[in-house]
Amino acid sequence: MNRPLHIAAAGMVTCVGLDAAASCAAMRARLDGFAETRFLGTEGAWLIGGGVPLPRNWIGMKRQAHLAAGALTDLERQRPGSLAATPLLLCLAEADRPGRPVNDPEAFLQQLAQILGSAALPRPQVIAHGRPSGFVALDLARRMIAEGAPAVIILGVDSYLTAQSVSHYLNQSRLLCPGNANGFIPGEAAAAILCTAEPGPIRMTGLGLAREVAHIYNAADAGGADLPLRGDGMTRAYDLAMTEASVDLAHVEYRISDLIGEQYFFKQAALASLRLERGRIPFQDLWSPAESLGNIGAAVVPVMAAQLMMAERRGYAPGSPALMEGSGDDGACGAAVFHAVRRAA
Repeated sequence: MNRPLHIAAAGMVTCVGLDAAASCAAMRARLDGFAETRFLGTEGAWLIGGGVPLPRNWIGMKRQAHLAAGALTDLERQRPGSLAATPLLLCLAEADRPGRPVNDPEAFLQQLAQILGSAALPRPQVIAHGRPSGFVALDLARRMIAEGAPAVIILGVDSYLTAQSVSHYLNQSRLLCPGNANGFIPGEAAAAILCTAEPGPIRMTGLGLAREVAHIYNAADAGGADLPLRGDGMTRAYDLAMTEASVDLAHVEYRISDLIGEQYFFKQAALASLRLERGRIPFQDLWSPAESLGNIGAAVVPVMAAQLMMAERRGYAPGSPALMEGSGDDGACGAAVFHAVRRAA
C-alpha cells in the first residue's frame, strides 16, 4: 500500500554548513569540510575527518546534543511550531558499534531539551541501525501518517570521530589514511526532516528494505567462509521500492547513495544497477553526501532526503523520480523512490 509521505522541511548541521541551505549549497558545489583532526592515523600523521566547527570543544553525548539541537532549530525556523507536539523518530548508531557517541537516549533527550530551552520533547522512538536507520524511520513515519498523525520528525545524529571508533576502524584498516586508499573518512552530522501528509516539494512513492548475506563482515561471521558479493540485498531493496512506485530503473532520473568510499559499497551499488537496469540511454547522475561530509552514520538518510528536497525546491534537480539508497555494515539495505510534487501555475 502506497501511503502519502512528503518531505516538507529539513534542518542540518554538517562540516560544510550549520543549516540545511548552506550545507546543500556546499555539497552542490562539491566543497568538503575535511581537515586534520586531533586523532593520530598511520605513520604518525594526523587523521583527516569531517568534524563540525562548533563554538566550543564539546565532546561525547553533549556534542551530539548540540548538533541535534542545531538541526532541530533550523527545522523550527522554517516551520514554526513543528517541535511542539510532533512525534520524533531518533536515528542513532548501531547498539554494538564501538565508540557509538550516544549510549543513553534518555539522557541525550534531556540534554537536547535543555539546550533547546524546552521543558520536554516528545518521547522519541529510537532506531539504532546506523546508516540504514533512516529507511526504517521512513517506513514507520508513513505508517504513523496513515494512522492519522499530521506530521513526523525524523532526526538522525551520529559521529565516527570518537577515540574508540577511530581506534577500532584503524585496527581494521577501514579508515582512509596514508597506505590505505580503500577506506572512509570519519565524519559527524545531524539532520532532521519533517514528514507530512500535506504536499511538500517531494513525495516518497516507494520504499524497500532487505538484507545482504554477503555483507562486509560476512567472512568473520561465517568463520572465514567469505561469501561472494552478488548484490542480492540491494537489488531486492531497489526492486521493492521501484515496484511500489511503479517505475523501473531505466526511468529513474538520478540516484543518491550513502557511498562512504570503500570498494565494497561501490560494487554493491553497481551490481544492483547492472541487474535491474535495462534499455537506458541518457546519463544517470549519482550523488553521495560522503564526498563532502565523510561517513556520517545514522544522519545520512535525513541528509540525503534533505538534499533531494532542496534540489527540487531550488530547481537544480536533474529530474524526477530520484532513487535513494543506503546500506549498513551488517548487510541491512534500504532504497526509496521520491517524486517531485509539481504545483499548477
